[in-house]
Amino acid sequence: MARVVRLYFRFLGLHLRALLEYQSDFWVMAAATVLIQVVNLVFLSAVFARIPTLRGWSFWAVVAMFALMAIAEGVGSFFFEGTWRLSESINQGSLDYALVRPYPVVLQVTSAEIGINGLTNIITGGAMLATALAHLDVRWSVGLVLLAVVLPVCAVMIKVSVNLATNSISFWLAGPSPLFAMAVHQVGELARYPLSIFPTALKATLGLVVPFAFITTFPLGFLLGTGSSPWLGLLTPLVAAYCVALALVAFSRGLRRYESAGN
Repeated sequence: MARVVRLYFRFLGLHLRALLEYQSDFWVMAAATVLIQVVNLVFLSAVFARIPTLRGWSFWAVVAMFALMAIAEGVGSFFFEGTWRLSESINQGSLDYALVRPYPVVLQVTSAEIGINGLTNIITGGAMLATALAHLDVRWSVGLVLLAVVLPVCAVMIKVSVNLATNSISFWLAGPSPLFAMAVHQVGELARYPLSIFPTALKATLGLVVPFAFITTFPLGFLLGTGSSPWLGLLTPLVAAYCVALALVAFSRGLRRYESAGN
């Protein structure tokens, strides 16, 4: 296991060094990511300038939601960006190379690329989360501090697993672009806001079908005691384990039907 982890980070390191050869690209990507987060905060400020709360959620609570989603997307992009190249690899047959190497195929796929914008998302998201928690009235205890560490980690696992599972659909589709995964990703953007503001159909989608609500609403709801059922946040580790298992099953079954290009 240690060897696998070491090799994984070596692959990522190779991609990172290659990207840093073009420093202008790095700084442009970093600046663009920071600008997006600033625009998000300005938008939220404009909304809460007219309303005191959003269905019981304060300004800083929603900022924490934005922060958690930014961190989850940042980790997914920086450490697992290769997932988004899976459809291209299947379509072109370049997945063949991964099949003959003595290293887990799924890890070769996820480490095939690095998203430098993910690093700035992690940094800005972490800063936003720390600032938001400093403004929120949370009665910290030892148990709550442990949960405050575990729940965001599980939230990241959910986001990464959903990305892998939806991109694995490319094994059954013929197109070179991950259209299905991109569509699900766009739906996930709604999880930046409290689940309670959406109609029933969207609540079911974000809470059950594609559980993005366990990245933001439910974990924060438990930590802050906000929402109609804050105890649902305690299910986040179980949902994370389910998503990881589902993603690995989807990938392995898809890999078994892979026939390379031109066959």
